[in-house]
Amino acid sequence: MIKLTEPTLLLDKAKCLKNIEFIVEKAKKQNITLRPHFKTHQSHEIGRWFRHLGVEKITASSLKMAEYFAEDGWQDVTVAFPVNVHEIERINSLAEKIKLNLLVVAPETIEKLAKDLKFPVNIFIEIDSGDHRTGLNPDDFENIDRILAEINRFELLTFKGFLTHAGHSYGVRGDKEELAKIHRESVSLVAPLKAKYSAQYSYLTISYGDTPNCSVMEDFTGLDEIRPGNLVFYDVVQTEIGSCTLDQIAVAMACPVVAKNPDRNEIVIYGGAVHLSKDSMIMPNGAKSFGKVVNLTEKGWETDETGAYLKSLSQEHGVISAPDEFFEKVQLGDFFGVLPIHSCLMVDLNSSYLTLEGEKISKFRFYE
Repeated sequence: MIKLTEPTLLLDKAKCLKNIEFIVEKAKKQNITLRPHFKTHQSHEIGRWFRHLGVEKITASSLKMAEYFAEDGWQDVTVAFPVNVHEIERINSLAEKIKLNLLVVAPETIEKLAKDLKFPVNIFIEIDSGDHRTGLNPDDFENIDRILAEINRFELLTFKGFLTHAGHSYGVRGDKEELAKIHRESVSLVAPLKAKYSAQYSYLTISYGDTPNCSVMEDFTGLDEIRPGNLVFYDVVQTEIGSCTLDQIAVAMACPVVAKNPDRNEIVIYGGAVHLSKDSMIMPNGAKSFGKVVNLTEKGWETDETGAYLKSLSQEHGVISAPDEFFEKVQLGDFFGVLPIHSCLMVDLNSSYLTLEGEKISKFRFYE
């Protein structure tokens, strides 16, 4: 194992590449465009691993993130977040250089966007296919038509298609049939929009995203592109959903032991909410877990059950609840790995990765 001195975000490059190759090959077999969401890895270098396999179009979660990836040569970027018209200068700067696709959820946005727009942009209308976060109902033709009429008023705006995220798939736990049901229902809600509007917009795209369905489903009929993000690394929640196995999780936080409490069989690690986020999940025994504790090895980490779990987090501290045998073996200064409950947020909190080969890989930082 590489030398570690502090909480460190480890990346298993081999697993990551395998995850990328899996979704690239699936998209090819399904004859569907892969527009991966780069909000999970947020890295030029990891983005290039997709590019080397033929990916040309990507998704970002903010205009600032889109700028970061445009700097590395990505020329077709969808920002899958309702457009913030206050960032018009950033929109113009990007639209001058790349094909920029923006997301709209209300007709009122269009005029505000177009008012100071200087370069062409494409517009996706977001459709709520069951997640109930943002987006129009798929049968809200009044507002869909109002948005389309507004787009058609402005020369610099082009309607791109309909975009949806079946995020309610994240509530599934180990039930592939329930996952399939969500997928079928989500597709059945958005696919008819293409039939309704394709006579007027022959190039119309139906864009669909979420890691669970993109990982498990094999039939994407009615869709034109998929946008999985978390799939690049996966995480513990994805194993509970049934999207992947523990062996496919490609990131772990390495944390040193700084204290032990024999009265409670608790181990304190240097690794808290600022490293891992405070995402949690309820385990089968009813306990709340903030991360799966694994043993580190010379080649990465084991996925065998240790019986230990991360029971609580404060800013810098993490408290592990450990069974007797595990607790007795642990020494102050030992390093353990923590597999993330949610890899996207854990990665977002860190400034770089360290591969198992000792290579440092930088990433985007929103607040720098």
